[in-house]
Amino acid sequence: MITMTEETVVDVPSLLANSEPLTGDSFKMLLNTIRGGEREREKFGEELDTALDRNEKKLAGDPSKAMKVGQVCHALGRHESAVAWFDKAGASATQLYLKGLSLRQLKRFDEAIECFEQADKKGHDSFAIAMIIVDCLRYGGNLAEARKKLKSASSGRAIRAEYHYQLGRLHDAEGSHEEAMDEYEQAVELDEKHSEALFYMAFSCDLYGDEKEAVQFYQRCVDADPAHINALLNLSVLYEEAHQFGIARVCVLRVLSVYPNHPRARLFLKDIDSSTTMYYDEEQEKRIDRRNQELEIPISDFELSVRSRNCLRKMNIRTLHDLLRVTETELLTYKNFGETSLHEIKHILNQKNLRLGQLLEDPGSSLRRTSLDEDDEAADEADSLQNTPITELNLSIRARKALQKLNLDTLGSVIRCTEAELLGCKNFGQMSLTEIKEKLTEKGLALRSLDN
Repeated sequence: MITMTEETVVDVPSLLANSEPLTGDSFKMLLNTIRGGEREREKFGEELDTALDRNEKKLAGDPSKAMKVGQVCHALGRHESAVAWFDKAGASATQLYLKGLSLRQLKRFDEAIECFEQADKKGHDSFAIAMIIVDCLRYGGNLAEARKKLKSASSGRAIRAEYHYQLGRLHDAEGSHEEAMDEYEQAVELDEKHSEALFYMAFSCDLYGDEKEAVQFYQRCVDADPAHINALLNLSVLYEEAHQFGIARVCVLRVLSVYPNHPRARLFLKDIDSSTTMYYDEEQEKRIDRRNQELEIPISDFELSVRSRNCLRKMNIRTLHDLLRVTETELLTYKNFGETSLHEIKHILNQKNLRLGQLLEDPGSSLRRTSLDEDDEAADEADSLQNTPITELNLSIRARKALQKLNLDTLGSVIRCTEAELLGCKNFGQMSLTEIKEKLTEKGLALRSLDN
């Protein structure tokens, strides 16, 4: 058997040249090496592509080497290719199990379960197989079957941490969050380094406002090797909200050190860097608040003629804010709106040091905070997407109002939420969630995920 230590230089040619199988600790070392950083992944990917260009037919005809190619593809995240190569590698317990894991990543849950069941018959750890099948059933939405499988797996066996973790996930999927928390706690009691149980304990605390506990659990989660990526990102958000920008930045940089192009990590880093250069003027904020309140004054409160008031109403101009978003030209082009009405409105605005079209010239002047340098170059495409208002999604009224209740006014604020957080809002249903996810997908974005 090939053995690898931290000092060993591992490469694809040497792996494929050796006839011994790659199993156990050596495969875990391969996983850790490939997933340890972008440079390692690129190196292994290039070496694998070169090997396949030269000897694909020969490798495909040798089951042991086809197995290794499948293992490297699996470690690289090339799961479609991994499944194809595992099919050329015979039908051992290890081959079936790894093929099932790749199928699970591809969300082909029924096929994955079939592979896991065959691996069980071939002698793979029955308890581990049962737990991964429960996981697939839950992800596939078959909660009743998952619970049945979990119950049968516990019969006559010593209960392990993974059992309590999977039971907790089932409780969460069914909406029983307190029961889920109890199960996660039991999982951690049995295995204090169970990173997934720690993550969901942290997330539950975060979701229900216990940020101090959430930070502690997230910290324990990210202390593992390899660190839980989503735990690092969630932890960075909590530190940023606590104005601990330095620690928040370290968390994000840890993600980027492994995944330099991770989209959410890049967005979070820009957000943190912006926060550290933000200048807060309390008096200016008070003036802005007063101005915002003034802009919500309805037109009906002004002493306008009946003709002017009716024209504005027909133009759907209801508030002072609406009025500042139209120009003189737009008003005069409206039927029955003449110079007299125009002078009447301009006189009222002059008394408040306002003018028509003012918000078109600087649409964010009444709402945004002032940074130290307002002449910075435009943000890149990712940053622009983050700051895009949700109105750009063209959502239904119900979905838009639900997001407004959660104070989510930009795409960046929406993608920091999970499905559970959105569904926790009153009157926010599955239809609205599906609609939002589809609109985000169109822009290449997605809601925050809880799993690696």
